[in-house]
Amino acid sequence: MNRPETRPDGRLQRTFGVEEEFLLVDPVTGRPAPVAELSLRHGASSPEPGAGPSLTPEVKQEQLEAVSPVCSTLQELAAAIREGRALADKAARTAGARAVALATSPIAATPTLLPEPRYLEMAARFGLTLKEQLTCGFHVHVSVISGEEGVAVLDRIRVWLPVLLALSANSPFWQGCDSGYASFRYQAWNRWPTAGPSERFGSEREYRRYVELLLATGVLLDEGMVYFDARLSRNHPTVEVRIADVCMDPDDATAIAAIVRALVERAAQDWRVGIPAPRLSAAQLRLAAWKASESGVDGTLLHPLLNLPCPAAEAVQALLTHVRPALASTGDEEQVTLELARILSCGTGSRRQRETMMNSQSLAAVVLDAVDRTRGTAQAPHRRSRRLQAT
Repeated sequence: MNRPETRPDGRLQRTFGVEEEFLLVDPVTGRPAPVAELSLRHGASSPEPGAGPSLTPEVKQEQLEAVSPVCSTLQELAAAIREGRALADKAARTAGARAVALATSPIAATPTLLPEPRYLEMAARFGLTLKEQLTCGFHVHVSVISGEEGVAVLDRIRVWLPVLLALSANSPFWQGCDSGYASFRYQAWNRWPTAGPSERFGSEREYRRYVELLLATGVLLDEGMVYFDARLSRNHPTVEVRIADVCMDPDDATAIAAIVRALVERAAQDWRVGIPAPRLSAAQLRLAAWKASESGVDGTLLHPLLNLPCPAAEAVQALLTHVRPALASTGDEEQVTLELARILSCGTGSRRQRETMMNSQSLAAVVLDAVDRTRGTAQAPHRRSRRLQAT
């Protein structure tokens, strides 16, 4: 992941990229299929670094991850997201499966561990937490100038992350049952000891010191298990936002990535002019994320700045107002505004899954419907959009 680029007009353009995790499923029954190694061995070959999306294995044989190249524009990233999904599905087909953007499996499954030494050690240490961990997330990387800027960004975006979870919610079912949550992936993921929101750090030095204190406990295997909702990347000069479910609709994913880039730019600008980070605690943010996990965009959320209940549309509007200048600077304002209005009107993948289940009474139908929608080739029914105001 490259550092920010300088545009012809001299302004900074932050590069960004995404990682999308997909379930591998049987194309008839919809059950998770443990064919990751076979898919990667015989499937579509990954391009040279930077030439296009690439595929990597995940912790379970029922998963693949598509990694986008570094992108400068939203149009580039939108194309890369669709190409990554097509690449994952092409690889899955070589093993008799399909790749689907579902953040949990609607159908009960006992997932199969990829037999890598690190994963085997994690299984021995964390037991059922890893055994049952078959979840698919959406990670967005945005370039930063330095670690110091990156930590300043983390301190300032943390209050907005629960809204991103609500906008991405795509995991209502767990082990064959309706969980009662829009994003049960987030509930399952929070079994890990470092998962969830973090406190404000104040400086890169304090961030590094905090990570070292976590590692010194001996609970974690390594720094890769620092599973904050957002963190500094270990391998790239980026902030990595990890709170979202993988989105069923590629347009939802594109919009969320654009918002994350705008959040990073707005936070960096605020830091440079001395605007302090919001003072909500990690405990307060954990409640906000829990509410977003429960409701998605179909109920109330906690307001990102007030931490009080409000309609989901109000929380989304607050987010859009906050990032609008940064979106305008990259030419993404109109597209993202329309996409957010569509998500509020038509719902996220969670609502779609429940509607399909209600109509079909079949969890297999839920999975197979999502297969069709993962690559953006199926169209959801038209519904009137709720207008998001330009404020």
